[in-house]
Amino acid sequence: MVSSCLCGFRCRYDGTCSSTPIIDRLMKEGKVVPVCPEILGGLPVPRPPSEILGGDGSDVISGKARVLTISGIDVTSFYVRGALRALAVGLESGCMSAVLKARSPACGLGQIYDGSFSRRLKTGHGVLASLLKKHGFVIYTENDLDRLRDDTGTP
Repeated sequence: MVSSCLCGFRCRYDGTCSSTPIIDRLMKEGKVVPVCPEILGGLPVPRPPSEILGGDGSDVISGKARVLTISGIDVTSFYVRGALRALAVGLESGCMSAVLKARSPACGLGQIYDGSFSRRLKTGHGVLASLLKKHGFVIYTENDLDRLRDDTGTP
């Protein structure tokens, strides 16, 4: 399973994508299940940037934190719904690993933006990354792809 924006789909908040040659090749080989939790949750493209306030993705799932847009609109329910739908897609497709978009409030792994909309990072995972980890998925970001190729010969 791979974040759709990494697969060349223009679904990032600003209507762009972040494709990579490795993911492009895997897409052509039919080895990728693309998912965009924001779209699966019902958010449009483009959309205002959003960040997690009060914790990280696991806190959002447990109701202790919220996802807000830059103008303060609460979009938590969209992120939770999208993460649940993306998890279902992954499980139905037999996926147990994912390559997700780094630093995203949905997909970030290890570091996400801190909720101040100042591009500062904090430790934590996005909503989907937290949910996938809870269900035993092995998760990477696009920043791990070269290391993975060097270590294993694939992707």
